[in-house]
Amino acid sequence: MNRVVITGMGIYSCIGKNQDEVKEALYQGKSGIGIDPVRKELGYSSALTGLLERPNLKGMLDRRKRHSLPEQGEYAYLASVEAFRQAGIDETFLEQNEVGILYGNDSSAAPVINAVDIIREKRNTTLVGSGSIFQSMNSTVTMNLSVIFKLKGINFTISGACASGSHAIGMGYLLIRSGLQECILCGGAQEVNAYAVGSFDGLGAFSKQEDDPTKASKPFDRRRDGLVPSGGAASVILESYESAMRRGAPILGEVIGYGFSSNGEHISVPNVEGPERSLRMAIRDAGIPLEQIAYINAHATSTPVGDQNEAKAIAAVFDGLHPYVASTKALTGHEMWMAGASEVVYSTLMMNNGFIAPNINFEEPDEASALLNIPTRRIDTEFDTFLSNSFGFGGTNSTLIVTKFK
Repeated sequence: MNRVVITGMGIYSCIGKNQDEVKEALYQGKSGIGIDPVRKELGYSSALTGLLERPNLKGMLDRRKRHSLPEQGEYAYLASVEAFRQAGIDETFLEQNEVGILYGNDSSAAPVINAVDIIREKRNTTLVGSGSIFQSMNSTVTMNLSVIFKLKGINFTISGACASGSHAIGMGYLLIRSGLQECILCGGAQEVNAYAVGSFDGLGAFSKQEDDPTKASKPFDRRRDGLVPSGGAASVILESYESAMRRGAPILGEVIGYGFSSNGEHISVPNVEGPERSLRMAIRDAGIPLEQIAYINAHATSTPVGDQNEAKAIAAVFDGLHPYVASTKALTGHEMWMAGASEVVYSTLMMNNGFIAPNINFEEPDEASALLNIPTRRIDTEFDTFLSNSFGFGGTNSTLIVTKFK
């Protein structure tokens, strides 16, 4: 079995456009959540969202490549440029080696809606444009980035709802560990436009606490009333230890455990047993004592039932132990298909810089969250292992364990 290490990371999120900006926001406990006036105009019951600036890729990509990229693909491109740069992977290496891509993405709403609007109005499908199909497919990120970066290895999209980004890293880990690939670009991407989350708003899934947007996302707090949607992209370069050593690449961490499960029950309401099995499977796979896990980056999206059941699952698995448990979604909102990947980036940044970001807005625990050790302020501490949970609609669960390389 090959060891699987992280040699590069990239991030484009509402709390920063690169690792340095994101690290500072995590350290300061700075929220990236605000109000989107477009959602107000569209009749949304909640206009809360993570606020991102749409990048301008002119001068970085030619028109044809830009024309095929959707919004989330633009974020993923920039995150991947940063990740490859940190890993020391250049065009020559990509051309001469079988580098793969596994990216989490479970929808591409805006391009579909725009195309249908043109067809209905103009009654002419040719006016939709040649790039529309490549923007609208779920596999848009992997198909575009594989062409842009000339990738020659594994190439497909992981669609696992809000666990997509985590499963992408988990599947990359399994492929490299088994020797089928040596290097894979893994990650997750999520569009942030209003069209992408209209159905969620219709379900009443979002927080209505708009008076102070930065306080709306409150994972584990008794007063939580729903998630805050967000997005962007996160990229992680996974590589076999042998490949990294041959290249003299930096090693930011080592993936040592991956667990997964399906709840097998309600399509949108999570249970306790499914997440608990995912946690236990990852811990078995890692082969480490529970005491080694110092920090848990919880999935906790600030929904009443989801946070409660995750807290129960964590408390059951870590019975008698009190690792720090926090959800960075208090700062970022729920980054959906991207979240499982971005939270590995956030947690790795914290692990390598000796701190744990605060679970802001946590003031009143409920019966389940009272069982956990949830920091409301930044904890300055050295730790060498973290666990990251990601759960999604349909009852899909993913758990990753990452440690400092030794």
